[in-house]
Amino acid sequence: MKAIRTGTIPDPRHIANGWEIPTESYSDQPYVVRTDDGAWLCCVTTGAGCEGAPGQHVVTLRSLDQGRTWSAPVDVEPVDGPEASYAVMLKVPSGRVYVFYNHNTDRVPEVKRHDGKTSYKRVDSLGHFVFKYSDNHGQSWSAERYDIPIRVFACDRENVYGGKLCFFWNVGKPIVHGGAAFVSLHKVGKMGEGFFAQSEGVLLKSDNILTERDPAKLRWETLPDGDIGLRTPPGGGPVSEEQSYCVLSDGAFHVVYRSIDGYPVEAYSRDGGHTWTEPRYQRYADGRLMKHPRAANFAWNCSNGKFLYWFHNHGGVFIGKHPNATNIAYEDRNPVWLCGGEEIDTPKGREIRWSQPEIVVYDDDTYVRMSYPDLVEDGGKLYLTETQKDIARVHEIEPALLAGLWNQFTAAEVAQTGLRLNLPAAGQAMPRETAMPALPAFLERDHKRADYGTKDLRRGFTIDTWLEFADLAPGQSVLDTRDATGQGLTLQTTARGTVEAVLNDGRTENRWDCDPGVLRPGKRHHLVAIVDGGPKLILFVVDGVLCDGRESRQFGWGRFSPNLRHANGGGTARLGGAVRTLRVYDRALRVSEAIANHRAGGPA
Repeated sequence: MKAIRTGTIPDPRHIANGWEIPTESYSDQPYVVRTDDGAWLCCVTTGAGCEGAPGQHVVTLRSLDQGRTWSAPVDVEPVDGPEASYAVMLKVPSGRVYVFYNHNTDRVPEVKRHDGKTSYKRVDSLGHFVFKYSDNHGQSWSAERYDIPIRVFACDRENVYGGKLCFFWNVGKPIVHGGAAFVSLHKVGKMGEGFFAQSEGVLLKSDNILTERDPAKLRWETLPDGDIGLRTPPGGGPVSEEQSYCVLSDGAFHVVYRSIDGYPVEAYSRDGGHTWTEPRYQRYADGRLMKHPRAANFAWNCSNGKFLYWFHNHGGVFIGKHPNATNIAYEDRNPVWLCGGEEIDTPKGREIRWSQPEIVVYDDDTYVRMSYPDLVEDGGKLYLTETQKDIARVHEIEPALLAGLWNQFTAAEVAQTGLRLNLPAAGQAMPRETAMPALPAFLERDHKRADYGTKDLRRGFTIDTWLEFADLAPGQSVLDTRDATGQGLTLQTTARGTVEAVLNDGRTENRWDCDPGVLRPGKRHHLVAIVDGGPKLILFVVDGVLCDGRESRQFGWGRFSPNLRHANGGGTARLGGAVRTLRVYDRALRVSEAIANHRAGGPA
């Protein structure tokens, strides 16, 4: 079956540039293993209706060209059977592939809520956790399915059925360590507001699945020890779900998972999942908390010994303290950001330190939510799969983006590509007025269209400056290219003690500023304003740190109008007295490049 490439938009990060994975309509969790005959085998939960509708079932497809085209789907479970959902796969050394998934074997028609409100008709997250297997690389699946026994925890016994009916699902791919395989599972203790009202994570360990050929003889153990799974940190909320696991070089397990607290949660196990460190909110290498809503956030091992982390880079107390956090936390999964990770030594063993993030996938429709990704390595290239629940796709990750993430802790070279203005010139004083190079247009007329409508160029620009303010009184100009009508670009101080960018094309005006509290009077700062015409975002990187809103706002990045045509003014740039250096680029720098520019240093 030929996959459809849904777009040829001039930005590889745009979601429509991916190769489509064909499904019936609803598309979830497009996860891939590479089989021993060289194929990509993708399992996906699909159906003709929406998520959770009757007819939801698991299928697999094969690709021999890295996701560009796919074979006809093969049913793991039939469309007219009980709901079968949320599959993950494991390939063992013999080449056999196991697929694990939820199965409503008993055809439970509805489930009670813990709060006594109207029952849910959606029944795709309960019943039996089962598996089938394939010995021909996913071309067919065993006729028999096998149940995995799951130890009952306190949250199960305390549910509305007293543990006689249990709720769970899984999005985390299995890991292998020490001759055993570990399959993730997310237990649900309460069904109610936000659908899953209480949840926690466990691991299902099989110590013989890698070698035992008889599936009926597989042994299973539920971890961690005790009666409680992986939850939020002390004082955190009731939601702890969609755990994603990595194995470090010293054998430690790292797990990261979503909450409704506004932050991702992480923990480490140094005894194969039996016990875990006290969960904590995940941080960047510099100690700042990462922000994340109620969405899948996955970390992956890479073959070079490093890691990648998928998340959405907003949230904080604006989700965690919201009175309707269980529901609003599902929003804003667009764009997607990636961090690079590397191992570091700590007194307790190895841990992962995380870089600052880069945008890797986005959609122009800001309400579209992409999630449930997988990472595939093949032929020295890395690919992401993702779904927005209607179309699943494959995307190749730009090598330069990956290199920037993984070199972010050491890179110190000033970016040269696209540099159009670099002041002051060697041996000269900083001018207070200069000719301003033309900035790229965001839009233009498309003369190839019959209606001569809009052509989105996906271009951007960057202003990079070292500056020092005597005070942060509002209205101080850093850079001003505006003409007498107000058309052009300005960077200026605000009443919040920030620097804002104002973009005006004579038809519309847009503005966004850096985070409050990051600028100090009398201190020299490096400020980079990135105007990215792909996702239409304005980013600020101050002193090598990407603004994320901190405790002052949910988002550190701001959107500008897709109707903004350009930010060109009168052709002259007037520079404020605080400016010590100025670089103007005719492209949007990556965050990693802005950090390297900062590390390269400023004027003496």
